[in-house]
Amino acid sequence: MSKIQSIKGFADLFAPQSYLYTFMEDTARRVFGSYGYHELRTPLMEYTELFQRSIGTETDVVQKEMYTFPDRKDRSLTLRPEATAGVMRAYIEHNCHAREGVSKFFTCGPMFRYERPQKGRMRQFHQLNCECLGAHEPQVDAEVLLMLMFFLKEMGLKELKPEVNTLGCRECRPAYREALTGFLHRIAPATLCEDCQRRMGTNPMRLLDCKVPACKEQIEGAPRIREHVCAECAAHFDTVLAILDAQGTAYVINPNLVRGLDYYTRTTFEVVSADIGAQGSVAGGGRYDGLVQQLGGPDVPGIGFACGMERLALMLESRLDEQPRPDFYFAVLTPEAANTALLAAQSLRECRLVGEMSFESKSLKSQLRQASRMGSEYCLIMGEAEFAAKSVVVKHMDSGEQVTIARATLRDWAAIRYEQKLNKERRRLP
Repeated sequence: MSKIQSIKGFADLFAPQSYLYTFMEDTARRVFGSYGYHELRTPLMEYTELFQRSIGTETDVVQKEMYTFPDRKDRSLTLRPEATAGVMRAYIEHNCHAREGVSKFFTCGPMFRYERPQKGRMRQFHQLNCECLGAHEPQVDAEVLLMLMFFLKEMGLKELKPEVNTLGCRECRPAYREALTGFLHRIAPATLCEDCQRRMGTNPMRLLDCKVPACKEQIEGAPRIREHVCAECAAHFDTVLAILDAQGTAYVINPNLVRGLDYYTRTTFEVVSADIGAQGSVAGGGRYDGLVQQLGGPDVPGIGFACGMERLALMLESRLDEQPRPDFYFAVLTPEAANTALLAAQSLRECRLVGEMSFESKSLKSQLRQASRMGSEYCLIMGEAEFAAKSVVVKHMDSGEQVTIARATLRDWAAIRYEQKLNKERRRLP
């Protein structure tokens, strides 16, 4: 019988790679929580209409990349290709706007898009998202971008460059679209890629961020949207830039940055890195005023971003050697001591230490080798003599020093060890 293999573009994540995802999620909870964001968990599957209405029927995501299928009642369902639409649906369905003026959510988990798997991009991929709903002030835009940069910095990432742009609003966007369309009509369609030819009549702004070299050359002289926005949008964007300048956050204004989804307005941004090849965007987002109303809710402003965890993991691979060491490995040298050692190990874990024990009574040499392989800081040894004397040998694996302590004092030893761990962590904080 043939083996069943994983689906192309769907990866199994074993340790230590899985540790990187835990590290990202833990850092996100700490950083985003310090700004007042609360975790929201939404379903992996929604009605297809949600994504068609929010992302836009003319986007590549909806037209080419969604995993869509009918259920047994012939209702069209879709595995979520992004998180914002589901957050908006939950916000509207549970009347969050009636309970609080401003709602702040973050989510993390898998998304699904049918596209060619490549480095840092899978068909099942993972994202961290933040959404702030109910605040229209430009200071919110600046705070969201600063929070994103702080989050990336807290993970130890340094060589990052934020790119920012403004897309105008519902009032001034039509005038720019008309100017852009006039420019595009002077371009021979045959010189553009197939996607751009299709977008010229449906979503002309998407031509601005096409990555095909021939298309980029053709739109080089396209009108800049910042030159066509209304006075209010211009002042909004200038305030965002002024705050970034005051904070000392370097950025690049990218006039061709429009993002890939239809719902963005005003401030939009991406954080890029040269360390992961041509597809260098590790996070991106922007303001989406009007999206909640578009989905049947009140006219509530919003802004948010998403971080691709697979791409972040590529940049964090150097941390694979920095994983916390287990505190102990419990070596049992005689079967009679197995139950006692198991309960002793349990008491250590209740004191918040991390470690494993041997279930086989192998030789001390082989068990010390196992403790070393695991990177354990201490090896606790219980043989016939220790079992009879109600004691345990505690051996420091780096120095080789060892002491014998009474089993009754094991919790005291664990408390001292845990305090040492906390002090070490405190010294690592900036």
